Amino acid sequence: MKIAYLDNAATTPLKKEVIQIMVNTLKDNYSFGNPSSTQHIYGRKSKSIIEESRLQISNHLHVSPSEIIFTSGGTESNNIILRSSVIYLKIQYIFTSSIEHVSVLKTILDLSYKYNIYVVYIHINHKGIVDINDLEQKLKKYSYNNKHKNILVSLMHANNEIGNLLDIENVGNLCHKYNAYFHSDTIQMIGNYPMNLQSSPFDFATASAHKFYGPKGIGFIFIRKQLIKQIKPLITGGYQEYGIRPGTENIYGIIGLSEALNLSSYNFDSYEKKMKQLKLYCISELKKNIPNIVFNGLSDTDQSIPSILNIFYPKKDHLLYFHLDLMGVAISKGSSCNSYNLKEVSHVIQSISDKKKLRTMTPIRISFGFFNEKTDIDLLIDAFIKIKN
Repeated sequence: MKIAYLDNAATTPLKKEVIQIMVNTLKDNYSFGNPSSTQHIYGRKSKSIIEESRLQISNHLHVSPSEIIFTSGGTESNNIILRSSVIYLKIQYIFTSSIEHVSVLKTILDLSYKYNIYVVYIHINHKGIVDINDLEQKLKKYSYNNKHKNILVSLMHANNEIGNLLDIENVGNLCHKYNAYFHSDTIQMIGNYPMNLQSSPFDFATASAHKFYGPKGIGFIFIRKQLIKQIKPLITGGYQEYGIRPGTENIYGIIGLSEALNLSSYNFDSYEKKMKQLKLYCISELKKNIPNIVFNGLSDTDQSIPSILNIFYPKKDHLLYFHLDLMGVAISKGSSCNSYNLKEVSHVIQSISDKKKLRTMTPIRISFGFFNEKTDIDLLIDAFIKIKN
């Protein structure tokens, strides 16, 4: 049976070149050494793999190698930034939205309890668009006559469930104007679309390799160079990763991440063009074959990333995902990090939907990837038609 994998926002398949370079490194007789054991060739070989990968990644993102800190992935990266900002940068106010990833929202909530941090939620409309005017009004209110930077704005670049793109330039300008730090969860962006972090307005950004055809369990943080020395480790035990992330590095994951980013960087234009074609084709076929379908967020490919499409299927059916799976279509209801209860609608969809839709319709996230073709969408549409009938 042909299977259509349409859950690429959750994770992507590894590219064969990534598998090959990881296998070659695993087989290398010298690269098993501890990268902190630089007294001998085994340790130096491992260390060189890490630093060459860091250099390659920094070149693609137009930043200094010292601004890239390797972690286990997006959740740890977001935690390090948010917790370090409160503990070491003395942040007192965190500005965010109700549609951020749970690794941001739950961490902020935990910090508010433990450190008496004041959380300010920026208004979003029914399409999931962040209200820039509301952001400015609230920044103006809480930064009034404030000389010390005690505000962190944490807003994701591309929403992982509905695909909306944030107006990062406007947000960045406001952060600069009102003396606030800017953290962005860029996990759906980095590795899939061109990014120049040097000219971006971010003070902190995060990435995860398994979102761009690399291995799971590896990611990195971008920290603006003037802030590196102010960020201290949250766990103790070593001086790896400039003392910010102690622990022996995941060498094979790092080289896999580097190769995945390298491959993506040479194909951004063709990848984006293909994703747009797939998304527009899927929208057209859904409208044609599924009456009363509702699109969540912004389906316009100029205002959302073309790899994510979120819909309300016009019938309430908690088993719809399983029916599609049995018919060879892999999709999701939303973020895989928050899918422990199949009957629970994601916080993102709850934030932008009215009660009638939540009660009578089923949310579905369709996310396209490098290995998808139009035939995968045809399989999805055929499955929907069979279920409907």
